[in-house]
Amino acid sequence: MSPLKTLDLISIGRSSVDLYGEQVGGRLEDMATFSKAVGGSPTNIAIGTARLGLKSGLITRVGDEHMGRFIREQLEREGVDTQGVHTDKDRLTALVILGIRDDKQFPLIFYRDNCADNALDESDIDEAFIASSRSVVVTGTHFAKANTAAAQKLAMQYAKKHGGKIAIDIDYRPNLWGLAGHGAGEERYIKSGDVTAHLQPILADCDLIVGTEEEIMIAGGEDTPLAALKAVRRHSTGTIVMKRGPMGCVVFPGAIPDDIEDGIKGPGFPVEVYNVLGAGDAFMSGYLRGWLRDEPVETCCAFANAGGAFAVSRLLCSVEYPTFTEMQHFITKGAASRAVRHDAALNHLHWSTTRDAMTSYPKADHVYALAIDHRSQLEEIADQAGVSHERIKTFKRLAVDAASRIAKGRDGFGMLLDGTYGREALFRAEDHKFWIGRPVELPGSRPLDFEGGGSLAAKLIEWPVNHIIKCLCFYHPDDTAEMKAAQERELLRLYDAARSLGRELLVEIICGKHGPLNDDTSARVMTRLYDLGIKPDWWKLEPQKSAKAWDTIAAVIDANDPSCRGIVMLGLDAPADELKAAFRIGRHAKHVKGFAVGRTIFADPAREWMAGKIDDATAVTQMADRFAQLIAAWESA
Repeated sequence: MSPLKTLDLISIGRSSVDLYGEQVGGRLEDMATFSKAVGGSPTNIAIGTARLGLKSGLITRVGDEHMGRFIREQLEREGVDTQGVHTDKDRLTALVILGIRDDKQFPLIFYRDNCADNALDESDIDEAFIASSRSVVVTGTHFAKANTAAAQKLAMQYAKKHGGKIAIDIDYRPNLWGLAGHGAGEERYIKSGDVTAHLQPILADCDLIVGTEEEIMIAGGEDTPLAALKAVRRHSTGTIVMKRGPMGCVVFPGAIPDDIEDGIKGPGFPVEVYNVLGAGDAFMSGYLRGWLRDEPVETCCAFANAGGAFAVSRLLCSVEYPTFTEMQHFITKGAASRAVRHDAALNHLHWSTTRDAMTSYPKADHVYALAIDHRSQLEEIADQAGVSHERIKTFKRLAVDAASRIAKGRDGFGMLLDGTYGREALFRAEDHKFWIGRPVELPGSRPLDFEGGGSLAAKLIEWPVNHIIKCLCFYHPDDTAEMKAAQERELLRLYDAARSLGRELLVEIICGKHGPLNDDTSARVMTRLYDLGIKPDWWKLEPQKSAKAWDTIAAVIDANDPSCRGIVMLGLDAPADELKAAFRIGRHAKHVKGFAVGRTIFADPAREWMAGKIDDATAVTQMADRFAQLIAAWESA
């Protein structure tokens, strides 16, 4: 008896790191900065189908180095089963460098000489793993070499033995078949009888055959799409899907008619073409989502065409593929313009449904953070003690030791740390699985200004991707129009930078220092920012005076961004007893996930330590004890 089918599909073959040139419209020779993403057709398909709700696995090889670990970790974050991802200790992970010259030219260079995924062989194919899946997906490129072809053929044999379906993405890359030079990576079609002879015997075992017009032509060995379709049909009874770019696709489950237009079609989605690279893999992911769920052919086409539309509208491959929530929104409601990448609603849906896969910071139901991103306050303490500001750096490292003593490697613990005095502390905090927020505001600025001047994005791009951007804004809803406009301009600029760079954003709002704090005060500010289109991943708010205030805040979040990660409560240097009372009011409020408290924990130890009255160990112990007491108060509230 075949084992239980726990996976919907297993894709087999290429796995690489793609480096995309970020300068659009120029030669690859002139590109200066690159974005990193997981690539390779089968790997893209594994991620694309996982995002669409299928249970996918992958068989490939990666190197025993940083890029190989990056691929494996990214696959795990995406929910792809990685038991078939093997580490090759003798070879490096494949690399591809890509660029956008215009809407028709996409130069790329494959670095695949003796790389890990190209060494795939029959030893990588586990029969039990194949038997656990309802289907396997093979790709034409991996039939180009004897060892990789043997691996795919063995997987197909096991799939048939255990009742699984077989799908092939023809995925024709002439230079990977040795038909073009290294500089011709973007070449899509070179006629070759040898390639056709390799592919045609494989088609007979395939239940689904997917390719562009040119790929159908290479599989069929004919010079026109219609003649090629008929040739493929002579070799296979499987469903044939022919991709037609902006015209969508046409599907032939049975006999090939005399007119291609008589095939089955689904809705197309005309969009502005930004980058066609990886669009076929997104298309294949969409079609598989419908095909493996036994949807009508028209629905399969809709999913496939929508996936392709998303891919050609964005820069990267798998990173930019849609989730099923995002795809359904697009199919039913469309986009605000043909330039899908500029649609704010879709972009927010994409971000909020994929951000868990984009960073490695710990996810937890609560956040207990020791906040010591303070700069001016610690400068004042150092000045009072008559010591150099350099001492602040050492004290912040001690705070990391205090937080780690309480966290003990558990998820849900964090710190707020700055780069001004906390650079070394940030390095140390990375060792402890902390949720980390970093400030960008100029301390005490009102209207809001950013520390350091110059380009905000240029500074943020240097941060690790798991560091959350934290911005404190002293904003009261009764501020003058001029004050509001100045603050909102900077918050909009920050939000744009955060989303453009793929960083989570925490907006800290303090109202009570510049006016009364009533039950609706914070909620009014949040409503205004949401109306501007600013949707922070996190809010950091001052303690509210009543449960009603927290309920009002929760209603604002529910109405504007239910995907918000939550709220952390700040301390405002309140005495511990006052803060504990505030915890009792806010602890169980909807969306409140924890606290980020600073001076209540560190202020007194900092004064004594700066003055030389206590040593390092005592300072760490005092901060750890105060942190632990607040956690206990929170949990018992």
